[in-house]
Amino acid sequence: MRTRFDAIGLVVSDMAASVAFYRRLGFAFPDGAEREPHTEAELPGGLRLLLDTEETVRSFRPGWRAPSGGGRASLALRCAGPAEVDAVYEELTGAGHHGELKPWDAFWGQRYAVVHDPDGNGVDLFAPLPERWTAGALTAGAAAVRSVWCR
Repeated sequence: MRTRFDAIGLVVSDMAASVAFYRRLGFAFPDGAEREPHTEAELPGGLRLLLDTEETVRSFRPGWRAPSGGGRASLALRCAGPAEVDAVYEELTGAGHHGELKPWDAFWGQRYAVVHDPDGNGVDLFAPLPERWTAGALTAGAAAVRSVWCR
């Protein structure tokens, strides 16, 4: 069997809100996409982001129900630098989107934040931190995480 990773698909409750959100992040959806039941944006490297309305999914899976509770997947978007993580986070939360995790300097060496799209899917924003992050900082951060998660 020979398969190739081709696309990421999201089911959305409000196509217009989702298209607007992802356009803010630089995804190039075609004109009029906000009025369609299915749309696609081509990503660098040939991958695609697919958006389908709940009604579209129910048209071929009548018993489908939107999941409840916490998300299990997220999209991770690399920013040009740490300042861009902060700027994108502020732009999205300023536009009314939920900020799950404010930007912070993560112990693994990235500026990192999480916002939610209109359907609650996580969108991770990250950028590598400058080289001033040493193995000591990484070790201290890992020890702190272990002390919380490994009790």
